Amino acid sequence: MFDSVEELLRKIRLGEDSSLEFKIVVMTGNKVKAPSRDDLADEIAAMANTASAVIVFGVDDKTGDIVGIPRQHLDAVERYIFEVCEDSIKPSVLFRSLRMELPDTLGSPKAVLKVEIPRSLFVHKSPGGYFRRQGSSKREMDTPYLSRLLQQRNLAQLIRFDELPVPGSSLSDLEETLWQRFLGKHSAEAVTTLRKLGLLKSDDEGVERITVAGVLMCSKKPAQWMPNAFIMAVRYRGSRQDTNQQVDAMDIHGPLDEQVKSALFFVRRNMSVAARKSPGRVEIPQFSMRAIFEAVVNAVAHRDYSISGSKIRLFMFDDRLELYSPGALPNTITIDSLPLRQVTRNELLTTFLARCPVNEDAEAMQRQYFMEKRGDGVGIIMNESFNNSGQLPKYRLIDDTELLLTIHAANPENPDRQDP
Repeated sequence: MFDSVEELLRKIRLGEDSSLEFKIVVMTGNKVKAPSRDDLADEIAAMANTASAVIVFGVDDKTGDIVGIPRQHLDAVERYIFEVCEDSIKPSVLFRSLRMELPDTLGSPKAVLKVEIPRSLFVHKSPGGYFRRQGSSKREMDTPYLSRLLQQRNLAQLIRFDELPVPGSSLSDLEETLWQRFLGKHSAEAVTTLRKLGLLKSDDEGVERITVAGVLMCSKKPAQWMPNAFIMAVRYRGSRQDTNQQVDAMDIHGPLDEQVKSALFFVRRNMSVAARKSPGRVEIPQFSMRAIFEAVVNAVAHRDYSISGSKIRLFMFDDRLELYSPGALPNTITIDSLPLRQVTRNELLTTFLARCPVNEDAEAMQRQYFMEKRGDGVGIIMNESFNNSGQLPKYRLIDDTELLLTIHAANPENPDRQDP
């Protein structure tokens, strides 16, 4: 927004409105004294809750005069804004900053910081509560307005979250090598096909954006827009979650199919393989990789991406593997009915995963594609895990916000284990 100096100057001359806010910066030594942390958090959250807007730091909000920011303090101001967006607003707000020079009333160039706040996928709470922007000021949301906004942002019933346009994204952010694989034999113009596939969609302002599914499947860095769209993997020594016993750790990023592959690599790298004679040598892996594959695919495909503060977590121990997936069970699914029923939270995502070939792991996973959409994934996890360890894996819902799957490690001496 207001990308050129000329356009920004014209807007500044017209004064603050719904899309533009001015902030004068006061420093005490190397620390920002004004604007205050809480007031700035309220302003930014109001913008993110309402519509895309710009804050220009270094402009007097009373007179509109360009007073600038001392160049040696630009880093400190930018860091201050980051801390406000990260620590004082829940969930945190993404922003884009640009350093510019604008002329003051005498024509002398002054350094300012232009900060773009995109309309968010989420509803943000700041220290003062829940705010929206109305004209050039913020207003606290009343209960009916907040309820409607929460319903709209958290996927009411008509639009699935994975179909929503992602603020701040554009066609250029899609990686061609990643979206080409979904075009198949389409001969139509690429952008038209991307729209039909659901990878592109116009937002409320008519600007074409990448959808959530597009970001997760066709961008190299989904976390650029959705910071928690990755897998945290940790291997612990022993059976307790203890930082001092951490053996290996990896934050797994990238498109979802690559996240699954990297998660399998992590498990293989940290998994023990025992052996026994029965009567010949029989190798006994700590976990069934086919079960792990199905579990991780289910996690990335069915997690609730509208929960911004949670990530998939994969923890390995000597005696078990734990996989945490954000979100409650969809619709009327229960823990007991998981192996029997099929309900999809992210229909668009599962469609794309069903078109991604497994390639080199296809024979071992007995899958040609990442998803077959037959609803047999949980059954495979149960059967493969039991055959490997002699114990059924266990699903548990934590506080109705996170699904935990526990897969027990194999015991070579367990008589219930079935050798291949």
